[in-house]
Amino acid sequence: MSSQERLQKVMAAAGIGSRRKCEAIIEAGRVKVNGVRATLGDRVDTERDQVTVDGILLEPEVEKRYLLLNKPAGYITTLKDTRGRRTVMELIHEKERLFPVGRLDRDTRGLLLLTNDGYLAHRLMHPSHGIEKTYVVKTVGALSPRGLAMLRKGVSLEEGTTAPAKVRVLERKGERCVLELTIHEGKKRQVRRMCAAVGLEVEDLLRTRMGPLNLRGLEEGRYRALDAVEINRLLEVEE
Repeated sequence: MSSQERLQKVMAAAGIGSRRKCEAIIEAGRVKVNGVRATLGDRVDTERDQVTVDGILLEPEVEKRYLLLNKPAGYITTLKDTRGRRTVMELIHEKERLFPVGRLDRDTRGLLLLTNDGYLAHRLMHPSHGIEKTYVVKTVGALSPRGLAMLRKGVSLEEGTTAPAKVRVLERKGERCVLELTIHEGKKRQVRRMCAAVGLEVEDLLRTRMGPLNLRGLEEGRYRALDAVEINRLLEVEE
């Protein structure tokens, strides 16, 4: 038997955020019920009505899971691979159907979020959201002052110029250096291509942070569930 619930309660239960935040999203005109713009105070049939937020269909009320994986090299970030390559899902032993948020290429290590929360995943990966991702990059090649300035200002790639990156030189020995590089875009193999554009070859690439999440205390190849504080920080990230 279907039931009528306040719209903000349904949204909060689906993991959109606190009820107060859901009310603000409704008032901003970002929510539609069956294609019609919703207003504060609307009630919805949880079995029949279709609710969209920013055009994304709200998923049925299920237990949301959020896992943090320290990805080793040699695994691709996909659910399945027709070529028989190892995928990150081989490292996850959970009964729920989860999917990776964004991608790390096969040779890149580090922080990867997996979830069944489609709305949150869309928000985190949308270009307008601008969530920061931090990498530690070991490179070969002479990093010139001009090259460092280019990374910080924006590097020209085939699809356009990258947004300015935050770059710190952690170590420099001859023609080898270790950089900490923070970006908020998600172009394919972006960090490797940015480094190549300034004459650097990437030997090792490790993602250490994504938004409020970091790898502290998590061994390579292991994963853990996010705690309540981490989940709330993700849900409350503003667009």
